[in-house]
This record gives sequence, C-alpha cells and structure tokens, in this order.
Amino acid sequence: MSSIPVIELSSRAREIFQLVVESYLGSGLPVGSKTLARQGVNLSPASIRYVLQELETKGLLLSPHISAGRMPTELGLRLFVNGMMQLSEPSEEERSAIEADVIRGHSPKERLVNATMTLSGLSACAGLVLVPKQELVLKQLGFVVLDDNRALAIIVGSDGSVENRVIELSSGFPASALTEASNYINAHFSGYSFSEAKKRLFSQIDLERSELDSAASDLIKRGLAVWSEDSRKRPVLIVRGQSHLLQDASEDLDRAKQLLEELEDKKEIAGLLEKVSESDAAQIFIGSENKLFSLSGSSVIASPYHGEDGHMVGVVAVIGPTRLNYGRIVPMVDFTAKTLSRIIA
Repeated sequence: MSSIPVIELSSRAREIFQLVVESYLGSGLPVGSKTLARQGVNLSPASIRYVLQELETKGLLLSPHISAGRMPTELGLRLFVNGMMQLSEPSEEERSAIEADVIRGHSPKERLVNATMTLSGLSACAGLVLVPKQELVLKQLGFVVLDDNRALAIIVGSDGSVENRVIELSSGFPASALTEASNYINAHFSGYSFSEAKKRLFSQIDLERSELDSAASDLIKRGLAVWSEDSRKRPVLIVRGQSHLLQDASEDLDRAKQLLEELEDKKEIAGLLEKVSESDAAQIFIGSENKLFSLSGSSVIASPYHGEDGHMVGVVAVIGPTRLNYGRIVPMVDFTAKTLSRIIA
C-alpha cells in the first residue's frame, strides 16, 4: 500500500494526526476536536476541525458517523507505523516471562508452544509460530493393523514428536510383512529424514532383497515415497490465544468471528508468514494490505528467528485487530524471535 510521506504534512497536521492515532489505538474510539483541544493542541476547535478535514481528504482519517470524530484509515495507520511510531521495549518482567517460558520447554516444539502462549498473553492477541517445511527425522516406526485393508503407521521423530498415518493394504496382505517392514526401517533408516531414507532404500534394496519379501519391500517403497512428499509439503503452524480475539469485540463480533475463520486456513497463513523469512526484522501487515485478512480487517506483526548459521529457522507472529499498540507489540515480537534464535536454534 502506498503511503503519504510524513514530510508532506505540516507540523500542526502531523501533531494532530499523531494524537488522533495514538488516542484511537488506546481507546478504540473516534477522536473529536474537543478531545484534541483538551490534550493540549494550541488551536481553536474550528482550526482543529479544519485540519481534521484536511487529513480526511488525504485519506488518512475517516469519520465513521456524522459528528463522531475521526479515526485512522489503513493508509493512516501505515503512515503512523512507518514514520511516527514510538517503540517501547519490553519491560524486564515481560522479557523474563518470555525467556523463562521458552527455556522450561522439554522439547523444541514445547518451547515454541510456550513462546506462542506467552506472547499471546502479553499482547492480548492470537500468537503464531511457523516452523518452515522440513522433513521429520525418523527415530522409530511401528504398524498397527486396523482391518483387512488398512494399518496405522506410528512414526516417532528424533525430536520426540509422534505422528500417525493410515496406510492402505492390499487384500490378503500378511501381518508378518508389517513387522518385517518396521524392523527393516528401524534398523536401516533411524536417524534419517524420509527423503534420505528413500534414497538409501533404492540404492540398497536390490543388493539386500533377501532381507525382505516382496510385500514388505513394496510397503516400504510406497510408504517412504508418500511420507517424504507429505512431510515436505506440511509447514507446522502453532496457533494459541484465539480467545483474545473475542475480548472487547461486542461492537464488532462479526469481524472477530471472521478472523477466527481465517485462522483456520493454516496453509494460507503459513504462506503469508513465509514471506517474512526474507527479512531480518519485524514485518507489519495492516488490514487489506494482505488479502487473507481483508475481510476481518486484521493486522499481523511477524518476525523471523534464526539458527546458529544465520539461516531462517521459523517465524513468530501475533494477529489481532488493526487497533493494536504497535509501538509496544512490535518490539515484543522482535524480542521473542531473538529469544528463540538464542535458545532453540
């Protein structure tokens, strides 16, 4: 979205605009000329109204109702965020809470969940963490027969995660082949990703065919191919604190419900957050700047976290109404990303 440079506003227009935005972000209410006069603007109410009208003409403010005062448009919020926002670093208590909750997780995923929940609580928004597309590293695999034509594959990853996949079996498939296949996979491919295991399998299978009968061999080939492709395509998105989106939403419940529906489309959200991976700092998406949240008019603040080698590992974010305390929440998201870079990566 294009934005009007701050320098194009007169000093009094800039002062009044900043007061309107800061007051609106704090209260959620449109701001009138009398309120601005009480806040110390050294102009008559008539002069203030003239400036407000000028800012509305530029598309920076709007009046939701006649005589209801003004509130910032998305263009106005972008101008404020880019050129006027005063950042407020997290307090010592907030930094300690984020660090402590990340550290106390027993696994990388648990630490990510803790970070998401803490960030959600501190920001009063929904918290999100994206772990980029990456294959699970196999630790152990087992099969449980469900019926004559299906079995459940129980996959344990090296990070302690457990995934279940239902696989189709041909009619009359012997149960012994499941045992043989799981034993072979655990013996030969533990510690490898599925794509790595598939490469090793095809280089070994002809030389070691005596170790497997045809049923077990076919099952392993099909399983590794499907699981490898599925694993690469599925980003892991952790979402916590959706209930915050319903707080203070009595006047805009439809918007909050729309946002909750949008959060269900994790694939689209993951696509949005992946764009942040190209940046080294927090990114802010306001309302319709992103098509995904154009209906609910929501804002996303996201920041990437990195590994020891400097490569992007994932993205941490919050999402809420456009009326956010950007100056407070942007540094908080950034600090959480840096904490994850230091502790998890």
